Amino acid sequence: MTIQSPALHKKHYFSSPMHLDISIVVPLYNEDESLPELAEWIDRVCVANSYAYEVIMVDDGSTDSSWQVIESLSAKYPAIRGIRFQRNYGKSAALNEAFKAAQGEVVITMDADLQDSPDEIPELYRMIIVDGFDMVSGWKKIRHDNVVTKNLPSKLYNAVNRRMSGIQLHDFNCGLKSYRRKVVKSIEIYGDMHRFIPVLAKAAGFRKIGEKVVVHRPRKYGVSKFGWDRFINGFLDLLSVQFVSRFGKKPMHFFGALGSLTFILGFIITAYLVVERLTEGANYGLTNKPGFYMALTAMILGTFFFLTGFIAELVSRSAADRNHYLIDKKVGW
Repeated sequence: MTIQSPALHKKHYFSSPMHLDISIVVPLYNEDESLPELAEWIDRVCVANSYAYEVIMVDDGSTDSSWQVIESLSAKYPAIRGIRFQRNYGKSAALNEAFKAAQGEVVITMDADLQDSPDEIPELYRMIIVDGFDMVSGWKKIRHDNVVTKNLPSKLYNAVNRRMSGIQLHDFNCGLKSYRRKVVKSIEIYGDMHRFIPVLAKAAGFRKIGEKVVVHRPRKYGVSKFGWDRFINGFLDLLSVQFVSRFGKKPMHFFGALGSLTFILGFIITAYLVVERLTEGANYGLTNKPGFYMALTAMILGTFFFLTGFIAELVSRSAADRNHYLIDKKVGW
């Protein structure tokens, strides 16, 4: 079946009446050389473990023959489904679209460049089903990347993530992860938020997050699609995730408190200067004091912060998902 839309150029889904154990999600961009080997490897592992599975390959607007390869692989392996974007939207968009389509009890993501090993699938599946984790993140403890351009920045990036999120993972950005299906159906990924899926999962109430050391294989085909800008953008996205997860439904709690404190500080300084003016007499130059302008600035900023919180609260209360809450279980209904 082919569906045309502004965002998607082609979209192939195949109905599956049977229960699926695993959905394997593979976002890709210009990876036509590695796809046949990856598909054969995934099929070999899943068949050996008797998994009912599907593979969702998301072509993020590739300019090579990746889509043609996906079509041929879909004909060879009935478990492979393909989604093609009309242009390059990014990894987050690819994952978000695949998560909507995933039908397996466990959803496993991996990159298409063969640096992630499909041999990790059975253990990632077991940790969700048997050990009861909501999510398991891979940890590439031994990496085959450039030390200066990738390894050291990644260590710093992950250290900041651990500190700010409170989630003790060594490798937040590892593409090899497994999830309980309920997790991927409960979060929305956009921008570059794929780096912070553990943080989004925790904010959604899924707190049993595990980690597994995985093999990081040397790149066999193609080149890396990411540059230095991902570290700057990643830090800014982390701040956004932290803010939205804490104050997304109650922005007045942040801006209102900040505005009130700033205004009160300015008011106290102003009151002190006025009292000092009354005690010193007519020779006291109020407007010549630096504190006067500091107090005036603080009161103006406090008012702006408070009004920002008020407007944000109006926007939040008008949002379509303002009363959308994740329900874990019900009884007696």
